[in-house]
Amino acid sequence: MTINTSTRIVLLGGTSGIGLATARAAADAGASVVIGSRNPASVERALAELPAGVIGHTVDASSSDDVARFFDAVGEFDHFAYTAAENLSSVPIEEFTVERGLAFFSLRVIHALDAVRLAVPHLRTGGSITLTSGTAAFAGGPGWVLGSAASGATISAVRSLAVELAPLRVNAVAPGVVRSPLWGLMSEADREAMYRSASESLPLGRVAETSDVAKAYLALMDQDHVTGTVSVVDGGALVS
Repeated sequence: MTINTSTRIVLLGGTSGIGLATARAAADAGASVVIGSRNPASVERALAELPAGVIGHTVDASSSDDVARFFDAVGEFDHFAYTAAENLSSVPIEEFTVERGLAFFSLRVIHALDAVRLAVPHLRTGGSITLTSGTAAFAGGPGWVLGSAASGATISAVRSLAVELAPLRVNAVAPGVVRSPLWGLMSEADREAMYRSASESLPLGRVAETSDVAKAYLALMDQDHVTGTVSVVDGGALVS
């Protein structure tokens, strides 16, 4: 299904970072775009940055009722992407608690799957769902047990959903280190140091911009013969 002026794309979590970049890329490609996010100010700010015609809704991705009302208001659409997430932070296993684990998995995995359930009745024939994972699923490290576990769970869910929901297509994007607001808990100095260190280790010599990752979401929507797969956008981190 080629993305064009008749294509409707819905993004939950589309007001900042990767979601905002994907919304912009989709609108630039001519699609009709709808974004949703919990913070009304974030929705307004995103709409001010995006091309004219993009529609925004305030919706709490952690509320089934809110998400259901959101999809009912949107109506039918062709593609759904879930990019909602809280800020990233390292959690060494000695600092793990059940509460921290539940909070991390809640928005990234549990509510993502609930959003899929609620989106399916509104998706047109030939449509797709794209979830968000991360390269931590393939290469973890100290402090990233939650990120690795949630990213791996998303990939496993995609492989199952691709079969269960066929002929709807279900895929995931797995970014590596990206210049993104998700690192907002770090100081600017620490964040830039992390970007420099990561860039020096990558074959492509730089970390990803959100616009790099947005291309992967659109490619998975546009490619009619891909399902149950993961698009890795990591600058070569997994092979270096």
